[in-house]
Amino acid sequence: MKGDLRQIYFYFCEMKNIAILVAESSVLQAIADPQYCFSAVNQFLVKSGKEPLFNVELVGVKKVIKLNDGRYYVYPDKLLKEVCKTDLVIIPALFGDIKSAIASNNKLIPWIVQQYNTGAEVASLCVGAFLLASTGLLNGKKCSTHWGFINEFREMFPEVLVQSGSIVTEENRIYSSGGAHSYWNLLLHLVEKHTDRETAIFISKYFAIDIDRNSQSLFAMFKGQKEHNDESIRKAQEYIEKNVEEKITVEALADKVAVGKRSFERRFKLATNNSVLTYIHRVKVEVAKRNFETSRKNISEVMFDVGYTDNKAFRSTFKKITGLTPIEYRNKYNKMSMNR
Repeated sequence: MKGDLRQIYFYFCEMKNIAILVAESSVLQAIADPQYCFSAVNQFLVKSGKEPLFNVELVGVKKVIKLNDGRYYVYPDKLLKEVCKTDLVIIPALFGDIKSAIASNNKLIPWIVQQYNTGAEVASLCVGAFLLASTGLLNGKKCSTHWGFINEFREMFPEVLVQSGSIVTEENRIYSSGGAHSYWNLLLHLVEKHTDRETAIFISKYFAIDIDRNSQSLFAMFKGQKEHNDESIRKAQEYIEKNVEEKITVEALADKVAVGKRSFERRFKLATNNSVLTYIHRVKVEVAKRNFETSRKNISEVMFDVGYTDNKAFRSTFKKITGLTPIEYRNKYNKMSMNR
């Protein structure tokens, strides 16, 4: 009954205006895909005998915007100054040097803030989160972005609570998504929020997207944060990465770099954004993942190679970090295992 009431409600809502920003250095697909998604929802509604719900417009600072070194030209439907108010602002993923991309889009920042302050929702796709964070709207709030850019994001925006591994984050009318095609899960989330579950499921099937995927941990490759100036911590990181087969303790590491245990733990977390034990586990699991992908070794052999002796502990740690058990991961990514 509750679902039926919600369905009736959104059919009587006014059309929702969606402004997809055409930013400099945008990823072309991150502009085209949301346009395609919400246009497909409209078509689905019309075929079902209902009125379209979304008015989708491309919005930019210029009448023509060149993308991908001039290979593509995008012609926005409206300029920023022509949009008085919209209901949803979508910030596309950016490409290239992030700081340069933000600088080239500085005219978008006050406009995004203005729209949010007048009631609009704002959603960033993938590394479009960097442009969103530049507005200050994310300060003190949670945010998702591409797993490969999390360290850079934390460094640039320390006041934002970046969520490692999350696919979709929502807080106070602000949405963000994980890396690459993960933004489709955010688009489906927005479709469900503004229509209903049935429509979102239909769109997920139409575009062959797993509607309930909520983590990008499976795809993440751990690269320890070494862009810091603490030489003792860097030496500890290098030791961990070169000795994955060992059972490494915090005390032993602290002794190797001649730093007191408590000070070592504090400095390690400050430099790497990981506790010492978390870092050790993530390095070991990363090596295990590579072994599962490229060798014929069984689970026990890989487990011993990365310094675990307890199968249950290895399985638990591996699943916590990747979202899959060791067997599931090997079967998914190792063709040799499938051809046995």
